[in-house]
Amino acid sequence: MRLGFLMLYLLSCGQVFAWGFFGHQKINEIAVYTLPKPLFGFYKANVDYIRVHATDPDNRRYVVAEEACRHYLDGDHYEAKAPFDTLPHFYKDACTKYTEDSILAHGIVPWHVQTVLYRLTEAFKVKDVAKILKLSADLGHYVGDLHVPLHSTSNYNGQKTNQKGIHALWESRLPELYFDSYYLFTGLAVYNDVPGNSAWKAFEQSYSLVDSVLKTEKRVSLLFPDEQKYTWEVRGTTTVRTYSKPFCTAYHLELGNMVENRMRASIILLGSLWYTAWVNAGQPDLENMPVKELPKEPDPSPENGSMIGRGEE
Repeated sequence: MRLGFLMLYLLSCGQVFAWGFFGHQKINEIAVYTLPKPLFGFYKANVDYIRVHATDPDNRRYVVAEEACRHYLDGDHYEAKAPFDTLPHFYKDACTKYTEDSILAHGIVPWHVQTVLYRLTEAFKVKDVAKILKLSADLGHYVGDLHVPLHSTSNYNGQKTNQKGIHALWESRLPELYFDSYYLFTGLAVYNDVPGNSAWKAFEQSYSLVDSVLKTEKRVSLLFPDEQKYTWEVRGTTTVRTYSKPFCTAYHLELGNMVENRMRASIILLGSLWYTAWVNAGQPDLENMPVKELPKEPDPSPENGSMIGRGEE
């Protein structure tokens, strides 16, 4: 039955927007279908909330100064390549070694995933449904960011290598064009004995892909003059300059299944972390618990100004 729900859902995805909007919401939604019983019933009943609020952390970046650093970590500030042998995986140890100001300046996403997981576990313990839903949605966003290679480097938008715009290309344009071809069945979520290690492993895998993301784009770009690499498309009421479909197809093929694989890895890790939080909280009975709608997050519109801290585009 669950497989049928998921197949119908995936086949019904018509309009696609971006990893930032579409991708984060789909990671959260599809992760619900990885959950074992009885947790699946609770999350399935609240799947709309989990999906819609997947982008709340990005919305907060317009109004909360402390939010930006929770979405990335500049791996190249600490190591030339993975594994991260010199960077402590415990936040307090890292702050002792490098100072907290320095840690915050270069991003904290693997540590913040663990922080949100701890808060979710505590919410499960006291059966606070509002917090469970909010933190579950938030956790999905940070887990998604953890799996994006360009969230693991200070060259996050190719600005250091004359590749400005590559962030939107990898994270938005490619999923927009090719999501319907992705195979996102992952199997059931499992209990995670050491979730912190899993977060760091996911981050290190993302960091190990940075060179490929950048070098492949450089190589493919040699085959396309600018008038063929870019095109103009109508988005709503605006005409925007974006990467052409022929260029994206060539880049996507050269990357292999990278984007698809990172999305699939996000889905199974997220489901497993939700399940782990519930188990660690003593597997509380969530049947027939009332659901309270939370206040809406601020809308990230131009009226709210620019993102505070590091942007990505």
